[in-house]
Amino acid sequence: MKENINALNEISKGACMGMDAIHFVLNKVEDKEFKESITVQYHKYKAIEKKIRQVFKKYKKEEEPKETSAMNKAMTWYGIEMKTLTDTSNSKIAELLLQGTNMGIIEGRKLLNNKIVDEQIKQLINEYVTMQEDSIEQLKKFL
Repeated sequence: MKENINALNEISKGACMGMDAIHFVLNKVEDKEFKESITVQYHKYKAIEKKIRQVFKKYKKEEEPKETSAMNKAMTWYGIEMKTLTDTSNSKIAELLLQGTNMGIIEGRKLLNNKIVDEQIKQLINEYVTMQEDSIEQLKKFL
């Protein structure tokens, strides 16, 4: 049961980090097509997060899955601000989002490969990873 909760917490943090990053760059994007693309990605993260919360209740009714800490949010915001200080091009923003998305894929694959979790959680992790892999393909168009 502990491994199920840990896996759900990890993908919850990853989904929250993805939403945070998109939220932080959205006002920097001027290209309509790019803005629409990352807005769609944001809503996909939100949908995954909703599913994570529903499944999490089966294991810990009185708790919510972990999200990114205030410190991590601040570090993400600061990193984005510094890296886009002189360059807010689609290419630069896509690059930043790609880096974070790749980290999420790696974490998801590790969970799938190294954890013994319930089938429902495996399916959710797989959905999370697949969604991120699709996001990578979308982001590549803007490099």
